[in-house]
Amino acid sequence: MCTLTSLTNLVAWISRVQLLKDPPLAPKAGETAATTDCDPPKTVVVSHENGNAAHEQDKKKGRHAAVGHKSVLQSDALYQYILETSVYPRESPYQKELREITEKHPWNLMTTPPDEGQFLMLLLKLINAKNTMELGVYTGYSLLSTALALPDDGKIIAIDINRQNYELGAPVIEKAGLNHKIDFREGLILPQLDDMLLEEKYIDFFDFIFVDADKDNYVNYHERLLKLVKVGGVIGYDNTLWNGSLVAPEDVPYPKYVRHYRPFVLELNQVLAADDRIEISQIPVGDGITLCRRIK
Repeated sequence: MCTLTSLTNLVAWISRVQLLKDPPLAPKAGETAATTDCDPPKTVVVSHENGNAAHEQDKKKGRHAAVGHKSVLQSDALYQYILETSVYPRESPYQKELREITEKHPWNLMTTPPDEGQFLMLLLKLINAKNTMELGVYTGYSLLSTALALPDDGKIIAIDINRQNYELGAPVIEKAGLNHKIDFREGLILPQLDDMLLEEKYIDFFDFIFVDADKDNYVNYHERLLKLVKVGGVIGYDNTLWNGSLVAPEDVPYPKYVRHYRPFVLELNQVLAADDRIEISQIPVGDGITLCRRIK
């Protein structure tokens, strides 16, 4: 039987998908373009300056259209160098398997890129995180990365509107022996955050919260998350450079979803910069991630 909650979730998901039915125009030399996907936009800059063989090969393969490529780097060859030198050799077999599974999914650019997954793992270990939350899961690459980085008694509350996507990666997470760390909750995020705020145990509870969900609600999430993350804890907001569109001319032919969410990302960046309850650093990893350390 279809419940009101499941119907609401379906409507919300369909609304997001509708934004993707506006394919980007092919970029001319020097122009910026974005791939089609419902999550973060990926910056593509066509350059005539790097004419070496590796660069030409990358252009033919369409590196910026590769799975998880959200780098704001203008050189595909340089991004590939980072992956092959520092990321892939240290990627666990479980991460590699899930990345390859995700490649076959039509929405694969929604995934967290492997270099960002590596960054999150190191960050979690540096802050000795134990209790974390993830808003927006998709197939679970960032969730798997987090689970691998946490101690054996670490816990992750993972919330996403679409269980079906999560279940693509669930067998890999189970194979890695990490199921005991994950509490997956399907549904809209705001109501679940409001419910958590009614439970005293969640106030000032989380060491780290990763947000990679609907950009038009980031500011709404922020006020709630500041009550849930502990003083000294960290919130990571993904996609805060939004495909480079934040500083692009208005006539750049970005797809509909990029244009739709751009004002919300701009608003979030302004809110975070003015918030004296946090220390922040906006880092150009992936599509941009802003780290916020709660100080009061």
